[in-house]
Amino acid sequence: MISKPDKNKTRQKRHIRVRNKISGTAECPRLNVYRSNKNIYAQVIDDVAGVTLASASTLDSEIAAGTKTEQASAVGALVAKRAADKNIKEVVFDRGGYLYHGRVLALADAARENGLDF
Repeated sequence: MISKPDKNKTRQKRHIRVRNKISGTAECPRLNVYRSNKNIYAQVIDDVAGVTLASASTLDSEIAAGTKTEQASAVGALVAKRAADKNIKEVVFDRGGYLYHGRVLALADAARENGLDF
């Protein structure tokens, strides 16, 4: 019997390929996205220093109830606001191996609308 490929393993392979090409610096940090079945998380990361500069997720109290896509938009807006508070305007987007569609797209669009440039 032929088994199906593990979706998460193939996503992780894609993520490694993407991460070989992009990296965050203090001037232009990386906006990383992690999407689980229930929640979505976003972090602005300086890879040189190895620190998270700003983060947001659907677990934050500022995020209101709604559909998962609406929540992802709210997370994108919140992470952009928190990054702007630390004078971060330009980032490189790391979709985490996920397709640039649905919740990941909604988060990216909301982050762009709220001042992040990528």
